[in-house]
Amino acid sequence: MDEQRASARAEEIVHQAVEGMSPRPTLKRTGLRPLGACVARDDGGPDDRVQYRLTYQLTGVPGSDAKALVRQARDAWVKLGYKFQSEDGDWSDPFPSVSMRTEPDDFWMTALTGVVNRAKGEGLAAISVTSPCFAPREGSTADSTAFDRTQADERAEQLAVAHSSRIYDALHVRHAPAQEGDGISVYRDAEGTYVHHAWSAQPLSEEETARALARVRTYFESAGWTVRHVLAEAGVPALVARHARDESVAQVAPSTTGAVRVAVTTPVVPVESASV
Repeated sequence: MDEQRASARAEEIVHQAVEGMSPRPTLKRTGLRPLGACVARDDGGPDDRVQYRLTYQLTGVPGSDAKALVRQARDAWVKLGYKFQSEDGDWSDPFPSVSMRTEPDDFWMTALTGVVNRAKGEGLAAISVTSPCFAPREGSTADSTAFDRTQADERAEQLAVAHSSRIYDALHVRHAPAQEGDGISVYRDAEGTYVHHAWSAQPLSEEETARALARVRTYFESAGWTVRHVLAEAGVPALVARHARDESVAQVAPSTTGAVRVAVTTPVVPVESASV
């Protein structure tokens, strides 16, 4: 495992929890963060392993629905065979939480309700996923330099994931299991630094794909993106769109397997140069 795979798997676990929710929340990512030292090795030697945590707030729904969202996350994970860390949540509590883990890869996740207005019973649901400890590979981005994140890096990451989440909402299709290259990555070229967020939807028929891409095009146009069609290997043309304000580029492309591939690339802009 490396940072990219940990991020992709954590993203998958979050989407497994939310894709069937009603009312459907908007995902607000609060970051992928390195945690403190992992549990010491059995031999007592130094432990250079790393561990990451991904957190999303479930926004855009009434505060009175927060408890229901947490329970729906629990139900989705139970259906997938994931295990409770301890007892099930206390559903008599207006602000419950539940802690579970995946098998066999042992990611830990929590769905909880933060208090917004205790008197009215209103809360804010959130999901947090923590990776198991893993040793950074030689040449991997998951080393000590990866922890030196700037405010500009975080802003670009938040923008890329926010755009990606809105595309997910517009597509209105199920999230596919994570694959190689999914999740957040950062790359650099002669012109600058970019944050890249990628994922795939589950395979669709050609007719379903056409309808899904039409919904995304409608979203792009209503949100002020510049959109064009490009030829794709599948029968339905892909969409490439550019966001005028932050210069993000989104690609929504059908594949020959029927899966729809989504990728958003956002440039890292120095904070002093970014528009407010």
